[in-house]
Amino acid sequence: MSADLAPIAAQVEAGDPLRFAATMAAPAALRPALWPVYAVNLELARAPWAAREPLLAEMRLQWWIDRLAAPDLPANAPPALAALFEGPAKVRAALLGVAEARRRDCHPDSPFARAEDLWAYLEATGGGVMRAAAAALGCDGGAALVDLGAAAALGGWLAALPELDARGRPGLAPAGPRITDLAQQGLARLDRAGDALLPAAWPLRAALLPAVDARAELRAARARDAAGPLAGFSGSPFLRALRRTRTGLTGML
Repeated sequence: MSADLAPIAAQVEAGDPLRFAATMAAPAALRPALWPVYAVNLELARAPWAAREPLLAEMRLQWWIDRLAAPDLPANAPPALAALFEGPAKVRAALLGVAEARRRDCHPDSPFARAEDLWAYLEATGGGVMRAAAAALGCDGGAALVDLGAAAALGGWLAALPELDARGRPGLAPAGPRITDLAQQGLARLDRAGDALLPAAWPLRAALLPAVDARAELRAARARDAAGPLAGFSGSPFLRALRRTRTGLTGML
């Protein structure tokens, strides 16, 4: 890893340990393309939490949107964004879609009341990040990649619901979709994406690695919601590592 990318990788390791671990399961030659994507995504996810006032949070998010949309490298671009400008423009375009979808996160009084709205959000965020990662590696998985990214994002989002509620940012409206139904829809999306994408070869396989825990997370969410209040998913680190190893060796999730 070059000295310039080391701080970007460290940023991902500190703020997004699951994607960091997934990237470390990929060949070393592919990792430099992924660190900037995941570092910028981390900043986009954090921006809506930068202020309690929705307008101030949107201003922080807009800062990133303006720089992602710039035709040339902005003079004050942080290192991760500068690294993105060295790669294909479609990587920034995919992350720009992620940033626009994150506007909803700036408004804590807007929980999801319909499953289709939640899926559109997950396709734009989780699916958008996976598209950006694939594009950075010179790959294109099409709609199946968005399906996979959205299903994987749902697993993490469902696990975060208790924390969202605790912070006064409810994710689901009282009369919104049931968690068991969402988890089942997510599992169906995983199957559909798997039929189209898997087994994947390198380098596309490196973009898919962050989804290795999705099936276990969604099954846990479905079971826990059926049994009672949902608790955060906490898979065994050993099992997580085993799944990453299996996917790295076989291309299967």
